[in-house]
Amino acid sequence: MNIVRRIVKRMPLAPALASLEDASREKGQSVRFAFLRRRIRLRGNSSISIPLGIVLLFPCVVIILIVLIFVRHPSSSGGILIPAGAPPSIRRISEEHDKVFATGCLNIDTSGPRANAAFVVLARNKELDGVIQSIKSIERHFNRWWHYPYVFLNDGDFDQEFKDTILNYTSANVEFGKIDSSMWGFPDWVDHEVAREGIRKQGDAAIMYGGMESYHHMCRFYSGFFYKHPLLLKYEWYWRLEPEIKYFCDITYDPFIKMAEANKTYGFTIAVKELRETVPNIFRYASAYKRTHNLKSQGLWEMFLEVPNEEDGEKKEPEQEKLPEEFDMKPPEVDTEAMEGEKYNMCHFWSNFEIARLDFFRSKEYEDFFEMMDRSGGFWMERWGDAPIHSLAAGALLAPRDIHYFRDFGYRHTTIQHCPANAPARQLPRIPYLEMTTEDEKKRIEEDEYWATADPVKENGVGCRCKCDTDIVDVEGKQGSCLAEWVNVAGGWASP
Repeated sequence: MNIVRRIVKRMPLAPALASLEDASREKGQSVRFAFLRRRIRLRGNSSISIPLGIVLLFPCVVIILIVLIFVRHPSSSGGILIPAGAPPSIRRISEEHDKVFATGCLNIDTSGPRANAAFVVLARNKELDGVIQSIKSIERHFNRWWHYPYVFLNDGDFDQEFKDTILNYTSANVEFGKIDSSMWGFPDWVDHEVAREGIRKQGDAAIMYGGMESYHHMCRFYSGFFYKHPLLLKYEWYWRLEPEIKYFCDITYDPFIKMAEANKTYGFTIAVKELRETVPNIFRYASAYKRTHNLKSQGLWEMFLEVPNEEDGEKKEPEQEKLPEEFDMKPPEVDTEAMEGEKYNMCHFWSNFEIARLDFFRSKEYEDFFEMMDRSGGFWMERWGDAPIHSLAAGALLAPRDIHYFRDFGYRHTTIQHCPANAPARQLPRIPYLEMTTEDEKKRIEEDEYWATADPVKENGVGCRCKCDTDIVDVEGKQGSCLAEWVNVAGGWASP
């Protein structure tokens, strides 16, 4: 027992000390918050008292309840609304010069007259799969109701497999045509070897498509010849289709008829900036055409002009001691890209989608414009595309009221897409479309069911049953979009 007592006496007293320290700490904390337990009377002579902590906590609880009541949507279990007065995520564009033909879905009405119009597809036999993708898309979302004809053009001969396959994917009339050498290739008045050398140099400089001779011919054809092809002479309107494109929304009205009723000339869905290295001198010639023909801007030309930076205008060069006039041999500074004080901002309507009046291209004014641009040699010495050609011609010859922005069309080509949000309270039940070219019935049903669930509606949305691709950002959210430039000439924004 003596041994046990000695061991106990020698054991450290730290736990006991720790307990004393904890007790002391708790006592300190208790003293620190003791004032919250202090009771205060509701009135000076009242016998009812309430702890001060409850009095301080009560206003905080009231504020939290107010926020939950007024911000939380009454019909939603957890959705929070944007507070009143905050701007919507989609801004409305002024309707001063142009407005949406249909917001949301309309009941399909095919009883009215058809326009004298056709789809135009430039393709080769090897692009059959991409063409099938495009036809399936436009048939599903539009042409299964309106049955507008197709005109397929090729600088070679379409083989029988191509023709038979295309005819299997549409019930509309289809024509196949060949482009002859007068519309495709180098013109007789240019040295062909010089032109090819210009193209080779662009390839060496790694200019996109610059080294592809066929691409140069395609751009020139779509700039000044497609509307003269014998198969198109009978038509008044055209809708351009490219291989490997996608539509995302149902188009429940006839855009040709709407364009005619609104007296529109040209329609687009995407406006972007061109690569500067492909068109270094295009604006020089377009501006010269406008000047030599004494054309005054009708308001659209400004869409394609670079806006001067006000800050740059305010900057002054540091003053230098001037030499006597006879010794001052420095030439005046010249902006090589400016014409008459104007510079091209590289914007253009992306012409792989366009709906337009063919008489615009057939007009003497446009023909004169194309002739001047063609004679400059820019279609082979540079890589001029048909998109800036069409756009600058429209800028010189048309007004904003002549242009329509198909903002309700969802459209994608390569990695660039525009896809609108669906319009609130303007959606209608989807009409199933089981196209019979897919032999596997399960796959055919799955393909149709993909479109059964449309994207959610949003305030200021304009689309009908749209279901957008989500692997890329819409072009309006990317650098290089020219939507703002269009809005500026179209009347500005109508919402914050």
